Amino acid sequence: MKDIFQRIAELRKEGRAFALVTIVKTEDSTPRSLGTRMIVYPDKTIEGTIGGGVLEKRIISDALKLLAEGKSERLIYDLGKDKKDIQLGAICGGKAEVFIEAFYNNKIKIFIFGAGHVGKKFAELCSIVNLSYWIIDNRESYAHEELFPGAMGVLHSEFIESFSKLPIDENSYLVIVTYGHQYDGVCLGAALKTNASYIGMIGSKNKVKTLLESLSKNGVNTKDPRIYAPIGLHLGNNSPEEISISILSEILKIKSGGSGKHLRGLM
Repeated sequence: MKDIFQRIAELRKEGRAFALVTIVKTEDSTPRSLGTRMIVYPDKTIEGTIGGGVLEKRIISDALKLLAEGKSERLIYDLGKDKKDIQLGAICGGKAEVFIEAFYNNKIKIFIFGAGHVGKKFAELCSIVNLSYWIIDNRESYAHEELFPGAMGVLHSEFIESFSKLPIDENSYLVIVTYGHQYDGVCLGAALKTNASYIGMIGSKNKVKTLLESLSKNGVNTKDPRIYAPIGLHLGNNSPEEISISILSEILKIKSGGSGKHLRGLM
């Protein structure tokens, strides 16, 4: 495994959830030494090891529980027969004290497919409201980091290939604003195979209707409730700036569970 601190930095940048297990104290015989670290992911996979066996299995279980609760805790595991601590029934004896630190980012992640006028303006809004975003475009002249200084990542890639390169999960909101109908369709089809919570696609009602009908004929479930197309709330203007505001308003409404009504009418 690469340097664990480098890996932690990458995971935090990607906004991924994980638990970091560190052995902070040992007594007598234990599988690994003081300072040994292991990363535990929500799907039960790990990076690194604290020695395997019954100790590691139990710690993974505890780490998953703490991660789900968003908590960090120091725990003592007894590999012998002292009944004061967590019993593991091992024969090597010794004790291991570990600190399990939960890293859980519940902030949403935005993935913008298309770095044109709307994509760029929407990215600027994401920076203003402190939302993590990635920008993806298959045009090299558009997918440049200097054009998106606030981005978590700028990816120059064919749209269909980009999905396997992005940290898309259930906290992800996908915004499809490419420069061609064919690319919008490609992105929508691929997006529906992910765990993203929101999939928005730009376009007029007629364009969206035609595209969804075409995808449906090819076996794509266009009735998926995650699809928001045409994307955004109806604000009555079609400039890139106001389209971007309408998209952000829709995402924040869904994220926060707001009604989208005028506050004046709620008083």
